[in-house]
Amino acid sequence: MRSRIKKFPLALTLLVSLHPAAAQLPLPEQDTNRPAGLTQNPAKPSSWSDAQGRNYTRSGVGTWTSYDDAKACVYPLPDPLVLKNGQPVKDAAIWWNLRRPEILEDFRREIYGRVPETTPPVTWEVTATNTIAAGGTAIRKDIVGHIDNSRYPAANPSIQITLFTPANATGPVPVMVIVVAGPGGYGAPRPGATSFEPDPRPGSPAYQLFALGWGYATMEVGPVQNDYSGGLTSGIIGLMSAGQPRKPDHWGALSAWAWGLSRAMDYFETDKSVDAKQMGVEGHSRYGKAALLAAALDPRWAIVFPSCSGEGGAKPSRRNFGETIDNVANSHWFAPNFHKYAGHWNDLPVDSDELIALVAPRPVFLNGGTGDQWADPHGAFLAAVAAGPVYRLLGKQDLGSTNMPAPDTALTSGEIAFRYHAGGHSDAPDWPAFLQFAQRYLKVPGSPAGVH
Repeated sequence: MRSRIKKFPLALTLLVSLHPAAAQLPLPEQDTNRPAGLTQNPAKPSSWSDAQGRNYTRSGVGTWTSYDDAKACVYPLPDPLVLKNGQPVKDAAIWWNLRRPEILEDFRREIYGRVPETTPPVTWEVTATNTIAAGGTAIRKDIVGHIDNSRYPAANPSIQITLFTPANATGPVPVMVIVVAGPGGYGAPRPGATSFEPDPRPGSPAYQLFALGWGYATMEVGPVQNDYSGGLTSGIIGLMSAGQPRKPDHWGALSAWAWGLSRAMDYFETDKSVDAKQMGVEGHSRYGKAALLAAALDPRWAIVFPSCSGEGGAKPSRRNFGETIDNVANSHWFAPNFHKYAGHWNDLPVDSDELIALVAPRPVFLNGGTGDQWADPHGAFLAAVAAGPVYRLLGKQDLGSTNMPAPDTALTSGEIAFRYHAGGHSDAPDWPAFLQFAQRYLKVPGSPAGVH
């Protein structure tokens, strides 16, 4: 996932104001700190690459991308089983009553922003039904959640879901919800953008789910909250703030998308074709960040697959490898409080190992690609290892290894799973391994009991 900072001059201006030294930065092509051997992209001058094709950028505070794993672990990851007062977390009660709330509060205040305690009611409407969708294999419903915007009519967010359940289902089924862009879900809304996701293509993960007797759904983030900095006065964030600028701990787009996913879960709990106790959430790249956050915030998600989620997801923020805090600190994805950690990584009170630990004891499947070093798959693996003690404390199994697996080898013996596929920035190679892992936890009626 490429940095959003380079695309928004106003955001970069704010970063410079937070870090005055950035105002004196030389041009990138004249910067003596630029790694040797880089080639500038003529179509995008802010982007550089090395002989291996890896992406390099210079952040707003002057730091350049690094891919030196030997020097990546600049600071140790925080221990999820040590309270803020320095006392160890010795049992599950201390975790649930003291330590987990501490961690969650830090993520809400300093990184993702607080979801408001009270949000407008959502009224659900099934706008279309197709009983012969996906080549006759599924029943499709197009569903809209109408969000009451009477407090600020200038903002008009909604929640758009497309749900497919197997045509031959005899009862409620497990469903995987995929986080997708939708109109305005990747940059500013574009005229003529379609309102709902099209039917899935044959061979896609949806068909793999149908073969298991499971359902497939998408939730579009764009109608909930636009994915660009100018959208913060609209969407659900603008609705709650009445179009006013955000305060330091106010929510960013990732929290807004996670909120939308929780409201989608509210709907699924009312749909008789869905087993709402067996719901999983998956997202890729920036939507992988949203999926992981959603699972951390809402325990109703039974399993999560945050694919190639990078900085702000499973990648440790303290690691100087690929995408870093310096690239995304000023992004609309996060709370304004997150800005101050650009160039000050070790001041963060929490890190991604603790975000993964917030999902415990529920299963989580992490991944990465050999050709996607920007997202730091090794860092995600290290975070998964560091989250393991929390899973063990809660009576579950950890990753089962402290050694990075070989490409296309899946580590799936415990409730934390990891696969490092040969290839680039994609979730497609890892869906079969994820579904094999997930079948231990999600079951259709009449199938053998899972291993929990």
